[in-house]
Amino acid sequence: MPPLPICLNKVKGCIVRGSRNIFTVLSENNQEIECRIKGKVLKGVDAYNPLAPGDRVEYQSGEGGKGLILSLEDRKNFYSRFNQKGGAPQILAANVDLVLCVTSPCSPPFRPRFLDRAVLQADIAGIEPVIICNKRDLMRSPCEAAGRFADFTRIGYRVLLVSALTGGGIPELRRLIAGKVAVMVGQSGVGKSSLIGALDPAIPVRTGALNEKYDRGNHTTSQARLLKISARDEDAQGSLIIDTPGIRRFIPDGIEPEELILYMRELSSLAGKCGFGLSCSHTGESGCRVREALAAGSIHQDRYESFLRIKDELQGGIKEKYE
Repeated sequence: MPPLPICLNKVKGCIVRGSRNIFTVLSENNQEIECRIKGKVLKGVDAYNPLAPGDRVEYQSGEGGKGLILSLEDRKNFYSRFNQKGGAPQILAANVDLVLCVTSPCSPPFRPRFLDRAVLQADIAGIEPVIICNKRDLMRSPCEAAGRFADFTRIGYRVLLVSALTGGGIPELRRLIAGKVAVMVGQSGVGKSSLIGALDPAIPVRTGALNEKYDRGNHTTSQARLLKISARDEDAQGSLIIDTPGIRRFIPDGIEPEELILYMRELSSLAGKCGFGLSCSHTGESGCRVREALAAGSIHQDRYESFLRIKDELQGGIKEKYE
């Protein structure tokens, strides 16, 4: 292990990226410095990873361009998922204004249940979610994606159709994130890196082809990282985007199974109103208001099935990977 740096002074900065116990910190004078956590443990942090892009920290700079992270400042919010391997929450991004939930209508196949989980986690965290459909040039009518996007819009989510390939919708996306910090999440292959390249061509990004055998993306982003999107016009504002690796399994974090209904937007008003009250499983009891709303078309069948699957998973009943 290399010798620890000689500490000179305490300064504040923002986590750009990190792996294990090595983090890149952006200082207040816009310089990047490699840091380790002093003592390898941060007090008061109970998560799979102690720090995430967007975190504000205090560190001691030292000789050789390296430093020691001393403490984590209070977070405004954080976006996470439950890491089943580590048995703890995994923080994907901290102190953000928007969650950009990226998907595609096909190639790779549309995965609405991933979106259900991604927007749910944003609502749990109190962060505004926006559904971004990349590859809109591949959409055909009729298609499953168009119907689900219409339903997401109906229940109050913002949906933006864009194409990193043709540039369609990119100016609107740029305006949406102007002056804000956004985290971009999605499955591999949906084009997150391509979108970042379309927003700011000066940022070097890696893109990969789909796995032909499984029709899904290969990982091109290996760790979450904070990127600065430059303004295109003199009077416009730039933005910050936290790009995350492709996620194949998303287990919501931070709620108990019985609380799930409170965070599903079209179900929350029905909580406790069933014949069996809060103990209703919403699968077959008489007087179930959720089932009545489903039959009336107020709840999309796929959203209802997502609700049951997520609830079962939170209870520990589903171990296999969902599709």
